[in-house]
Amino acid sequence: MNTFKVKLLAKTANKKIFLPSLFLFGVFLIISCSSKEPEWQQLFNGKDLSNWKIKIREFPLGENFGNTFRVVDGNIQINYDQYDDAFKKRYGHIFYEKPYSYYLLGVEYRFIGQQPADGEQWAYRNNGIMIHGQTPESMSLDQDFPNSIEVQLLGGSGEGERSTANLCTPGTQYVQNGKIVTTHCVTSSSKTYNGDQWVRVEVLVLGDSIIKHYVNGEEVLEYEQPQLDPVNGEKTGKLLTGGTISLQSESAPTEFRKVEIIDLEPYKNDNPEINTIIDRFLSKKGDISQN
Repeated sequence: MNTFKVKLLAKTANKKIFLPSLFLFGVFLIISCSSKEPEWQQLFNGKDLSNWKIKIREFPLGENFGNTFRVVDGNIQINYDQYDDAFKKRYGHIFYEKPYSYYLLGVEYRFIGQQPADGEQWAYRNNGIMIHGQTPESMSLDQDFPNSIEVQLLGGSGEGERSTANLCTPGTQYVQNGKIVTTHCVTSSSKTYNGDQWVRVEVLVLGDSIIKHYVNGEEVLEYEQPQLDPVNGEKTGKLLTGGTISLQSESAPTEFRKVEIIDLEPYKNDNPEINTIIDRFLSKKGDISQN
């Protein structure tokens, strides 16, 4: 065999080794790029209210009456200092533009300032996270609240107990312990949070099955089968598999420094993986910063 043939065979052998390696490396890159690790996605960018829609009672969609919803020092702030000295039941909501079905939602909030004098007594230091909600476009002009499941956020008055991450049901109902619950609001097992301290509430939502509320890393409420109020004399309503997420404005000045989500839709048929993600990302007791 001459020298040229030996060199040619050597080059061919090297190609046979190199090409499979290149192919495997390419497959690895494709898998790496396509299998994105779950992570917190910030729904609020800390700068402006882009990707959010505002609907205030008696005002058309998109009109931010009195600059109710604003960004102050990197936080979403709900304030009434530009109102005409009265709230006048101008309930409002700010909706994230994208609906969700399976997810873990994290919100950090605190109450600030004074409630307008004509605010309802029940609305004192009262806000809410509305989940599985209707779209703002489908709300009537004078509608108070979207049909939704409300994770009610309450602050203490300094006297007595007042839990947070409760459950209210505007236009909806749910199942708990095997029974349909039509009571409008039920309390969670959380402790009371007085003053202006930051509180973290997380909500695990698995479509039309289980929903759980957590406060500063502790589970405080669980229920299932969220559904619209029944019609035509039925006991059960249409199951809610997903919907909008919104924050309330109902006369209590409030700040939100974080609104974030982990979309669990890709794992909806993989319970072990969902459990792994929850164990990894759900806040642990004592990890919540009050700074």
